[in-house]
Amino acid sequence: MSSREKILASVKLNQPQTIDLPDISFLKGDSTNAIEKFITVLTTIGGKVVRIKNLDEIKSLLPQQFNLESRIVTTIPELSSIAELNTGEYIDPHTLEDIELTIIRAHFAVAENGAVWITEDLMGQRVLPFICQHLAVIVEAAALVPTMHEAYQKIGEGRYGFGSFIAGPSKTADIEQSLVLGAHGPRSMTIFLLDGNLSKYI
Repeated sequence: MSSREKILASVKLNQPQTIDLPDISFLKGDSTNAIEKFITVLTTIGGKVVRIKNLDEIKSLLPQQFNLESRIVTTIPELSSIAELNTGEYIDPHTLEDIELTIIRAHFAVAENGAVWITEDLMGQRVLPFICQHLAVIVEAAALVPTMHEAYQKIGEGRYGFGSFIAGPSKTADIEQSLVLGAHGPRSMTIFLLDGNLSKYI
């Protein structure tokens, strides 16, 4: 047995016992005004929230905010009439460098910090939410949770390869202590808060 095999065998025999995740069910936030808090927090950190009743409203709102002649990519088949559909099949990430707007959906949103939780099965390509100039995310209003404690309860035992909490446009204040939006990612983030169920579209 080589030294490497001995070390790996020793590590395998000395694994710590698995323990249950701590019970944080008592750490619940106030869900009464979760939507209002989410809107306030996201707006404060530079994002924008638009309430919608269906996906058709997005089609009418986009021309007011974005240049539809620029490259727009979505993972949502319902919006393929106004955007290039990304199905998640592997493509060279370098071909995505000119995306003006990405439109994807999120599993849920968090009121206390304005974040949305997105896993790779909703991203299409992992780089899509980060390489674009502008990011738009659709999330059901009913899927809001008040706090990050409740968010971690939802994802703690989930199975996914890659996931990310995203909150607002990218920003930095490192340069002369001046806040700069869109420093290393999307320059803007719009949340379309859907008063309905996304499942009927997907």
